Amino acid sequence: MSPEAILTDAERRFLDGERRAILATTAPDGRARLVPVCYVLIDRLDGMGRPLIYTPIDEKPKRTDNPHDVARVRDLLVLPELSLIVDRWDEDWTRLAWLRLYGSGELLEPQPHERVEHAAAIAALRERYPQYATHDLASRPIIRVAVQRVVSWGAIE
Repeated sequence: MSPEAILTDAERRFLDGERRAILATTAPDGRARLVPVCYVLIDRLDGMGRPLIYTPIDEKPKRTDNPHDVARVRDLLVLPELSLIVDRWDEDWTRLAWLRLYGSGELLEPQPHERVEHAAAIAALRERYPQYATHDLASRPIIRVAVQRVVSWGAIE
């Protein structure tokens, strides 16, 4: 499957232009778990031609200091299917738009076999979000999302 079939140029521009997404995972009790996240789309594909998005387990306050104990990480280790929604709200309703991405998530660890990809994801996240300049992302896992399907609505252009 070509990446163009998954993400159009307009959808890619929309995704690049927005600043936050809502990540949805499935909790053990079957309920949706929603959390706002920072993300970056890197111009690379996985082995199946799917676009890759990265979202960090950063140092913003959480209920636990251990990034592996964060609920979304625990969810993904059991059921890797997830959704991301990126939306644009505007008082002018002709500008409303959203992009829903379906995919599978896995942890990208700062280990030798993933170090190059992990470092590239950190560099891209820091370029997109200057706030990450002071965060220790290098020692923390990052969620890698392989996008399988995209649905968009509204004024994506």
